[in-house]
Amino acid sequence: MPKPFFMSQSLKPKPIDIIIPVYNEGEVIVQTLEEIRENLSVDYNILIVYDFEEDNTLPVVNNYNETNKINNVFLIKNAYDRGVLNAIKTGFESAISETVLVVMGDASDDLSVVGQMYHKLREGNDIVCGSRYMKGGRQIGGPIFKKFLSRMAGTSLHFLTGIPSHDVSNSFKLYRKSIVDNLVIESTGGFEIGMEILIKTFIDGKKIAEVPSTWRDRTGGKSKFKLVKWLPHYLHWYFLAIKHSWFHEKR
Repeated sequence: MPKPFFMSQSLKPKPIDIIIPVYNEGEVIVQTLEEIRENLSVDYNILIVYDFEEDNTLPVVNNYNETNKINNVFLIKNAYDRGVLNAIKTGFESAISETVLVVMGDASDDLSVVGQMYHKLREGNDIVCGSRYMKGGRQIGGPIFKKFLSRMAGTSLHFLTGIPSHDVSNSFKLYRKSIVDNLVIESTGGFEIGMEILIKTFIDGKKIAEVPSTWRDRTGGKSKFKLVKWLPHYLHWYFLAIKHSWFHEKR
């Protein structure tokens, strides 16, 4: 597959490449970019992956780059069909740095903990999860039923399988890029791609850590999360982890 076209200067390796999948996030993308600037002490690239040229995120980002003389924020066209799953895959394939962070464009993720996440990765972990459901984590706002399912899935899978995360469904994760490069992505839904990578990494015996983080419901734009459509995909990976743990204990 050819590399996606970059609408800015050539990408150069940094400590972290940040992938932001977007779909009409023009109202909130600047807030997200500013929070990244304020909270990250290590150098980084930002790869904003969009589906179509009419996305209202694009003119806002172009204006932001021009106004602030930014040289590390890149707009990348989704190389596959539309959708967040393919946007994240495009971001992974476009990234050239050793570590990759997935961040939502709606300013919901807790960027103040990225330094802790990066430190834990440098200590030898392969994935570091931002966790809403471990001690010290929080979730502010959002649909109650979705919150209930997410918390139950994360905490139950932690206790049933021993996976070192209380929040398997959270997309806010920092990856060693070699881990992602060596996996065949099977997800076909949406945000469950992060859960797939985490569970496969756990099954492979690689090192996983988590840090407490706070998730805030979006203040602008519309949520792209499709609970009913994507729930079966999450359940597939949930039961795969339990099945692996059960067979492992029987051996």
